[in-house]
Amino acid sequence: MVAVVKEKARQFGGPITAVTRLNQAEVEVIHLFVQFAGALGQPRSIAEIYGLLFTSEKALAMDTIIERLHLSKGSASQGLKYLHDLGAVRTVYVASDRRTYYEAVGELRKLASRFLRQQVLIHFDGSVSRLDRIAAETQNLSDGQRKHVMERIKVLRRWERTGRRILPLVLAMLGGD
Repeated sequence: MVAVVKEKARQFGGPITAVTRLNQAEVEVIHLFVQFAGALGQPRSIAEIYGLLFTSEKALAMDTIIERLHLSKGSASQGLKYLHDLGAVRTVYVASDRRTYYEAVGELRKLASRFLRQQVLIHFDGSVSRLDRIAAETQNLSDGQRKHVMERIKVLRRWERTGRRILPLVLAMLGGD
């Protein structure tokens, strides 16, 4: 990770300062969150931002996050917005400073619940009508193809029903928000 930070510093033409360097604990925590993000199909930059905030003992301003992780302003801004909307970070007021500061929220139940609502459950909306449209389209297929696709649609409908039953239970177990 230190090598990645150094390479990003070279790419952006920035010096590697004491502020820029990540300590080994930060590197390891960030790497852990990058692995989690990869498993969930989330961008690396979001994991890097969250990992840095998670390990930081104080809230950080966006420009500090940009400098420490060598992110573009757009990437940092989008990542912070996404994490804030997800409830993974919150803003913190710092007296006599007009910048917005962020800190990580470490409540796994709330994070998991919001992630499931915003990134998984929402995808069930419209799936029944889409499966109906797919079934209607099978009329243009040969008998063998139509039979195969209709069998697959049955599987997808089972998955959809199971998901609609299980996800609310998982959300209830997490305590929702």
